[in-house]
Amino acid sequence: MAFDQIALFYGVIILLAYIVQAITGFGSTVIALSLGVIWYSLDELLPFLIFSNILFSSVLVFKHWKNMHSYLTFKVILPGMLLGMVVGYLIKPLLNDDMLKQILGVLIIWVSVLELHRLFKKQPPKIIGTLKRHVLILLAGMSHGVFASGGPLMVYTISGFKIDKTQFRATVLVCLFIVNCILTSAFLVDGRLAPVLPFVIAVVPIIFMAVKIGNHIHGHINEQNFKKGIFILLLISGLNLVVSGHSF
Repeated sequence: MAFDQIALFYGVIILLAYIVQAITGFGSTVIALSLGVIWYSLDELLPFLIFSNILFSSVLVFKHWKNMHSYLTFKVILPGMLLGMVVGYLIKPLLNDDMLKQILGVLIIWVSVLELHRLFKKQPPKIIGTLKRHVLILLAGMSHGVFASGGPLMVYTISGFKIDKTQFRATVLVCLFIVNCILTSAFLVDGRLAPVLPFVIAVVPIIFMAVKIGNHIHGHINEQNFKKGIFILLLISGLNLVVSGHSF
């Protein structure tokens, strides 16, 4: 990575990605990663995006953590997410990144289409079975360990529970903050974090701008539209992952 015209353009993408995460609680890494691979390598992007995401999330987590759903956070999501993340991190050197990203993209598209159909048809929420829930959370963790994009699958799992948009966002933020802190520690140990620290520092003003804009928008949206927006975001993210799969 270098401080050049590409970096300035990518800074605009980072701003938009973090505005989205300030509204929904997730999405910045998937958006920034799927577009960033056009110019940068995966080993450059992952530590940069994860550590900058920690700085971004810390502001929102500090403000909203009391709104999280404790049972979902500590009983449903984190155990499987952390286990999957460790597995994903350890097996990543043995796997084909292109294939993994495209498979994840297809799965995200499938989930998004099903949920958008339900929301627009105003069908009752679909209950996710225990086994399916455990499998999805484990896959989300593995996706996070491989390329830090486990948020979409985690969001799909949470969407099956009856929680309001404030609990939804807080729960997602807290879970991603915890797994990102652990993943960043791994990047620090393996030496990938240090080279990108100057670029993380450079995006701090962008992060605070995104928090302010996103918080303002979040407070003025309808809950049904909020859920529709989440799965439209997931659909776009999935398409980005599939289309740009050859870029890894």
